[in-house]
Amino acid sequence: MAIRDLITKEFIFFDGAMGTMLQQRGLKTGEIPETYNILHPEIIKEIHEEYIEAGANIITTNTFGANELKLKNTGYSVEEIVTNAVKIAKGAKGEKYVALDIGPIGQMLEPIGTLNFERAYEIIKRQVVAGVKAGCDVILIETISDLYEAKAAIIAAKENSDLPVFCTMTFEEDGRTFTGTDPITMVTLLEGLGVDALGVNCSLGPGELLPIVEEILKYSSIPVMVQPNAGLPKIIDGKTVYNISEEEFSNHVQTMAEKGACILGGCCGTNEKFIKKVVSKLNYKTPKALENKEYTSVCSPSKTVILGNGVKVIGERINPTGKKKFKEALKNNNIDYILTEAINQMEAGADILDVNVGLPEINETEMMVRVIKEIQSIINLPLQIDSSSPEVIEAAARIYNGKAIINSVNGKDQIMKEVFPIAKKYGACVVGLTLDDSGIPSKAEDRFKIAEKIVSTAKEYGIKKENILIDCLVLTASAQQEEVMETLKAVRLVKEKLGVKTLLGVSNVSFGLPNRELLNQTFLSMALVQGLDAPILNPNNKAIMDVIKSFKVLANIDKEAKEYIEVNSNVEVKQEVQTTNKGDLKDIIIKGIKEEATQITKELLKTNDSLTIVDNYLIPALDVVGGKFERGEIFLPQLIQSAETVKNSFAVIKEKELLENKKGVSKGKIILATVKGDIHDIGKNIVKVILENYGFQIIDLGKDVPIEKVVKTAQEEDVKLVGLSALMTTTVKSMEETIKSLKENNVQCETIVGGAVLNPEYAKMINADYYAKDAQEAVQIAKKVFNIV
Repeated sequence: MAIRDLITKEFIFFDGAMGTMLQQRGLKTGEIPETYNILHPEIIKEIHEEYIEAGANIITTNTFGANELKLKNTGYSVEEIVTNAVKIAKGAKGEKYVALDIGPIGQMLEPIGTLNFERAYEIIKRQVVAGVKAGCDVILIETISDLYEAKAAIIAAKENSDLPVFCTMTFEEDGRTFTGTDPITMVTLLEGLGVDALGVNCSLGPGELLPIVEEILKYSSIPVMVQPNAGLPKIIDGKTVYNISEEEFSNHVQTMAEKGACILGGCCGTNEKFIKKVVSKLNYKTPKALENKEYTSVCSPSKTVILGNGVKVIGERINPTGKKKFKEALKNNNIDYILTEAINQMEAGADILDVNVGLPEINETEMMVRVIKEIQSIINLPLQIDSSSPEVIEAAARIYNGKAIINSVNGKDQIMKEVFPIAKKYGACVVGLTLDDSGIPSKAEDRFKIAEKIVSTAKEYGIKKENILIDCLVLTASAQQEEVMETLKAVRLVKEKLGVKTLLGVSNVSFGLPNRELLNQTFLSMALVQGLDAPILNPNNKAIMDVIKSFKVLANIDKEAKEYIEVNSNVEVKQEVQTTNKGDLKDIIIKGIKEEATQITKELLKTNDSLTIVDNYLIPALDVVGGKFERGEIFLPQLIQSAETVKNSFAVIKEKELLENKKGVSKGKIILATVKGDIHDIGKNIVKVILENYGFQIIDLGKDVPIEKVVKTAQEEDVKLVGLSALMTTTVKSMEETIKSLKENNVQCETIVGGAVLNPEYAKMINADYYAKDAQEAVQIAKKVFNIV
């Protein structure tokens, strides 16, 4: 039976950990597991056969880290490793399917890191092409913590094969991935991109994963996959072991299955016994039937907006039409002006931002891509891609990190033919305008017929009606007064008869008339009563936003009027705070506007010394951003953006100090290193950026660092603090040995450890002085070590 059919009819059992099994068979610290496909194929085959014997339907190839970056110094190519891996798996005895295993690249994508989207795509494409050529049956993208990387991998898989694609992400205890993605956001994008199954792997033990799985099941309309760890890791007699039994593991997995998960397996710490126990409890049982959840959603990497759940405001200000200053900003590449517009709209209460950069004098494609990337680096609102050019729409939809709205199509066949395939490929929502070759009908019934055509044509392209938003088009009361009410009538028809979401460009109604604000407010009130879901308007206009807030109370959306009361309390105080913060360096750092920070720092240096700026602006701003990060108000991209903004300020300060022959002040030297055998330096690099911005001097030894190098550098530099990072369970032993060597050589320093596989208990077991779960905690530890108040 084809896998796509199989996963909807019965439970599918994946295998368990490969690394755990290899460690039991002698894999040493620092050895690259994927090289065993060539050096020890018999061991890999034996592991596959043990999992098949245990009841696994699908076995994963030993290719988790088989990308060109990780294999760089092994002497083997991606093609050699992948081809051998698939060949070994296909040659294993027993009935099974073979999944090409694709793990994370090992570098962060922009804006958090330096890897761009298309480079990530090419790296993964190479693995996919090799795997497909070798004859794999499924492509499994797993242990992904960055939604952007997941998107690049899925597109690479789908553009270069017609195989089923499964994708699982890894979540932290707070219910979000390392970069801030929550379960609904993962489901929104991955399901939109057309994966055949999605879910969670690694991360935590099955008990801790259960709430995350429940949240995924709440929103997913496609099969859900779960591969938990065997609990939490410990070191006993120098070996990494996990803290739950096969029985406890299988009980939790059975609970997940009963709630709706249908593709099941194990991750770190599991072996064939775990899989056998899971199979024994679920074999011959039938999974819950899939349900189409039928909700309309769009997302950024860390925020999902469900349309139809209350009124959602689409900000209209990033658009050159009728805006002289905005046009000048586009012509002059003044991105800070555009970012300020984005921030102001977000702070004013917009839920989604429309982005239109269409000017004949500029390259619209290049500008659209740049503006989307820049906006996404500082704010977490979903975006609406607004262009009449399919080329621009395609480029923007491809690099957009999340599920966007595409604005727009209409009833013209050619336009739908050009845009619907883009929307389907990238899983976007689409705005349908009720006009066709004959123009905009004057009557509501005729606009409804066009809306009906748009929805039915979209279905032919595989686009669900949940992903269609209909714009019944607002005409001006000054020129087409009779048709204003027809627009409102059309909104009601679309809502009641088609059951799709609606949006309108509200301010068009008042064009050419005096006191436009009053007309806009009145029309908006009327439209909301008719069922308008998403008005496109200027959220900086307080009066019009007040209409929405009051409507939510009267329509029983704002329960107990909580939002209304909060917004309308202490209004004068809030306005005063906003006025005070405008243009302040601290505020600019918090918002992450890099170029503006450079200019304001230069101005401040004319009347302030360097230390005053650092102590009064930079550090307090970082503390605010750190607090927001700790509370989950912002996520890693925004944290990094603020850190990069501080870096711009520091660059200006350092330049002045060099000119004046001053020596920069360091708050203390810290060594950072990813331990021997581990080539992942994502976490270390983030910690480095944040610590440097707090004034610490960082000696970065890089990744895969020999123990002797850490010890020697610590002795020569006389450092007080050494930070060690490890992302793999196989290299935590190297971390323990590094700490041991520092102590044996009487290096007078303290150690701080971090990484995805670590926890406070684990850190204590390997005799580290401190454990930091993230960069912000590392700052607090560094302050303590160096006695900084």
